[in-house]
Amino acid sequence: MTTGGSDGQVPAIEVRDLHKSFGELEVLKGFDFHVNEGEVVCVVGPSGSGKSTLLRCVNRLEEPNSGQILIEGDDITDIDADVDALRSRIGMVFQSFNLFPHLSVLRNLTIAQRRVRHRSKGEAREVARQNLERVGLLDKIDASPSHLSGGQQQRVAIARALSMDPDMMLFDEPTSALDPELVGEVLAVMRDLAEEGMTMMVVTHEMGFAQEVGDRVVFMDDGAVVEEGPPEQVLSDPQHERTRRFLKMVR
Repeated sequence: MTTGGSDGQVPAIEVRDLHKSFGELEVLKGFDFHVNEGEVVCVVGPSGSGKSTLLRCVNRLEEPNSGQILIEGDDITDIDADVDALRSRIGMVFQSFNLFPHLSVLRNLTIAQRRVRHRSKGEAREVARQNLERVGLLDKIDASPSHLSGGQQQRVAIARALSMDPDMMLFDEPTSALDPELVGEVLAVMRDLAEEGMTMMVVTHEMGFAQEVGDRVVFMDDGAVVEEGPPEQVLSDPQHERTRRFLKMVR
């Protein structure tokens, strides 16, 4: 597949010939991939296909064995790359919320702002309030995470990531740990972010969301890209038998 923006722009995220193994298990097998600025790319595929590993490599939570990852043109796999500076440009939302259970919602949103962004207590609080309002949870600012539903916890996690003013957001199956009735509230927040022009890379099993919100869908299997294109092509008229088989199983 081709990499880079079609109009010559530098992609927000560019992955070149990425390989990642865990012991004898090769998870990513020469992966090429890009996300342009302002684009929403949904990555779909069966469990074990390497989707989450790809996301974790992009945020350098996992160390690739070989290949390159460029964030806005900067090679973050370079030995001299400033990984902390990189992570301040990328917001990441996990399956399992990862909130600090012993801290209030407000403290969950301000602790990284103060330590990484070096914001004052007042400034960090104001940014937290703004982002809690964005996700519809300003009234929960003093609550403990244990007093929130799963959907509310995930929305707090999104607000926490946004409070760091990221250039782009990575979502690793953000609704997979939620009860079905809570999925919609999280997807609504993500839909709003997409409409605001946030660059987003979303690993998801929510085909309706990928169809409606994604600019591009990438189908992965066995550590490689099988098929990619506009949602209406990949999800409604897939060209590859492996894609067709997968979609039949999830619908």
